[in-house]
Amino acid sequence: MWFYFMIALTLFLMGLAVHRFKWYFLISGYNTMNKEKKANVDVESLGKLMGLYGYLNGLVFFIVGILYGLNIKIGGVLAFAFIIISTGYLLVKAQKYDHNLFDESGKFKKSAKKELIIPLVIASVVLVGVSILMVFSLQPTKLTYLEEGLEIHGMYGETYAWEDIEKVELLETLPNIEMRTNGSGVGSHLKGYFRTTEYGKVKLFVNAKIPPFVYISVEGNKVIFNLDDAVKTEEAYTEILKRID
Repeated sequence: MWFYFMIALTLFLMGLAVHRFKWYFLISGYNTMNKEKKANVDVESLGKLMGLYGYLNGLVFFIVGILYGLNIKIGGVLAFAFIIISTGYLLVKAQKYDHNLFDESGKFKKSAKKELIIPLVIASVVLVGVSILMVFSLQPTKLTYLEEGLEIHGMYGETYAWEDIEKVELLETLPNIEMRTNGSGVGSHLKGYFRTTEYGKVKLFVNAKIPPFVYISVEGNKVIFNLDDAVKTEEAYTEILKRID
């Protein structure tokens, strides 16, 4: 919940700084232009656009934070989808205010093609990268039972030696999650490091909508996972117990 509130506050303050306080030096690309090129940018309109971007995305993440507080976690997917779409719109729309690229009638200058290619390529790479991360975050947890230990695949995955597993429990509910410290949370899919009320720092590989969950303690480190089916999760719990006995 607090993670989304922090993002909301950051986006809102960014929009306010550029739009109301006219801190145009925060605008990437504009801040590195020389005086001649800056004079050809409608920076006031660009600042309003950046402000609107920050306000709208800040509002979306604030609402998602409230939904998380009510234990409604589907909003995270919508928030990240919205910011990806709005970022794409911002990058395209912002070019219209750069008269180094467009003339006063709004037509693209042929001499400016090279200047536009680089930011478009960078924007495309960023958007593709974020999309790939979201897709990987939505993948169900996969396990392999090796001779030396339990391997959890995917993002943040690693192998836990059987002899190092100190405790195993089957949980019907997840511990209370206070905040994400280093991980991904797309809807009910939680992967990475989170801070919880009951266990402190925990590594999660879970779909919160499909209980139960397997909790293991490995040399003081705490891990909770589940699979894409409740029966499979219970079978994994039974298998781990057999391996560590």
